[in-house]
Amino acid sequence: MAKRLKQHAIWGRGSFILAATGSAVGLGNIWKFPYITGENGGAAFVLLYLVCVALVGIPIMMAEIMIGRKGRANPVTAMSNISSDIGSTRLWSIIGWMGVLAGFFILSYYSVIAGWTLDYLVAAIEGKFGGLNGESSNELFNTLLADQSRLVQWHTAFISMTALVLMFGVTKGLENAIRFMMPTLFILLLILLGYAFTTGEIMTSARFMFSFNIEDLSWNSALLALGHAFFTLSIGMGAIMAYGAYMPSTASIGKTVITVAVLDVLVGLLTGVAIFAFVFATPGIEPSSGPGLMFVTLPVAFGSMPMGTFLGIAFFGMVVLAAWSSTMSLLEPGVAYLHERFGFHRISASLLVAGAAWLLGLGSVLSFNQWSEQELLWGMNFYSCLDFFTTNLLLPSGGLLTAIFVGWIMKRELSAHEMQQDHPRLLAVWRWVLRYVSPIAVLAIIINLFFPIATRLVAD
Repeated sequence: MAKRLKQHAIWGRGSFILAATGSAVGLGNIWKFPYITGENGGAAFVLLYLVCVALVGIPIMMAEIMIGRKGRANPVTAMSNISSDIGSTRLWSIIGWMGVLAGFFILSYYSVIAGWTLDYLVAAIEGKFGGLNGESSNELFNTLLADQSRLVQWHTAFISMTALVLMFGVTKGLENAIRFMMPTLFILLLILLGYAFTTGEIMTSARFMFSFNIEDLSWNSALLALGHAFFTLSIGMGAIMAYGAYMPSTASIGKTVITVAVLDVLVGLLTGVAIFAFVFATPGIEPSSGPGLMFVTLPVAFGSMPMGTFLGIAFFGMVVLAAWSSTMSLLEPGVAYLHERFGFHRISASLLVAGAAWLLGLGSVLSFNQWSEQELLWGMNFYSCLDFFTTNLLLPSGGLLTAIFVGWIMKRELSAHEMQQDHPRLLAVWRWVLRYVSPIAVLAIIINLFFPIATRLVAD
């Protein structure tokens, strides 16, 4: 029997839902999901995305939470203990290691990009959006990216904010912060949505996002929906498994995960409706702005609208909260591992992991200016390589191995005992999907991403 660690905290079900939702809701929901929905078939894409969430996201998320709750430890230790208990090799702890490393790598560059939101929040407070047009807004953004010292300043501020919360511990720091941040985020979203109704373009926005354009769907759209469903729920980065260790034993894993998935999808959809209402109400700007929608297009919209300063503050305040809750979940697995495995105090563990992520993040800072043209691999610079290999290799591989471990290696009785609060029929469906559907879907993501690269290498 593996040595057990003393469990230091158990959250209430409500706190766990808020924490898991905070981990899932991030920059991808607020700026990526709306525009990929509008570009890929509207309601048809949303429907396809929901199917992917149901068949891939929810089953693997349930598996990760189950491992975390049963192991009552950080992802590495939880996987090692459970593997030992079922008589399997402890090599399965690689799942935990992949999650911790993926979370650490993503944190290093996510905090750089999250730092941009702090800069834009300050700009909104100072009223800098007033009178912007497409050219001046683009210049404002490019000036930020070219200023290394400014990027380092905001990168440092954001990662410090994240470490500060985790220093106070799981309950006083992480749980209390989440209880404040997530309700505030939802309130800001409702304020933005309420104002969107006053623009007169709410129906235009809804038609843009939800018109059922089946002809816009393609194989690439399906893979995009599948990939976004996988990544938006924070699967494979150790965060959900780490949070699972704090989930009460009396809570239903299935119902909890479904609640988190619904909230995650709703935030993306409602944010999209509000954003495009602002866009359509502003002459001269297009909804097809793609990735530049948040930092180039929206400031122009806010600068030309009544109460635009207030709306800009509310919007970028919401984005900061979403990014902050996500970075906390990325930092927690590494901090929990050092705290539980080596006895580090949470203050020193937080400073060590956050400091290392900050140092690695300097490479991403330089990737947007001085190193922007320096190719490391396949035409990608430092940031692009780090982003590509974490989101396209570590995360899906971790999710795939989790599905195989829980679906094929763990005995059904063990899963059933941990999920006894859920209906037996739900357990049977979940296990079947986890064994047969989810692995095939994740493999499709991996093959689709790496097949073009393999083809290029063979051709060369």
